[in-house]
Amino acid sequence: MEKLPFNAALLVIDLQKAIDDPRWALIGPRNNPQAETNVAALLAAWRRDGRPIVHIRHDSVEPGSSYRPGGPGHPFKDEARPLPGETVIGKRVNSAFIGTGLDEWLRGRGIATLVVTGVITNNSVEATVRMAGNLGYDVRLVADACFTFARKDRSGRLRTADEVHDLSLANMDGEYATVVDTTVVLG
Repeated sequence: MEKLPFNAALLVIDLQKAIDDPRWALIGPRNNPQAETNVAALLAAWRRDGRPIVHIRHDSVEPGSSYRPGGPGHPFKDEARPLPGETVIGKRVNSAFIGTGLDEWLRGRGIATLVVTGVITNNSVEATVRMAGNLGYDVRLVADACFTFARKDRSGRLRTADEVHDLSLANMDGEYATVVDTTVVLG
């Protein structure tokens, strides 16, 4: 495992069944089909070593959202399902720090280093990583344990999921986080 402080927290953001809703991929497929496997490997390592894990759950208030509580998409995906005793923090907006108590939970445990995974790279992951960096956390963003979908840019040009993902990572790397891969974190 990369030389991280023992209390480095693993954050798994919004890895719920909702992300498999076909609406997300209407204009193009997702990238990183191995992301859930990589998240599962990171969870296994953190669990084995007794390190802190925080599962961020999106609790959408939007009526048609696949992430709406009570809907079939709200539960965590099997690969990311929390075990009894693991921390689950619900959020209603893209950043896991807004209105959630996450910052207080981390600081109350002396946690200053975060290892971030989940979805969507250019949405909730990016919003959380940017805020974590601004709050002074040392962040490792695990590139191959996150994914996104194709999008059209402002001119209407279709950008693949890999392009969207890579640009989002480039925006964060070096300023808000250090971008790494699963193999680097697991060492």
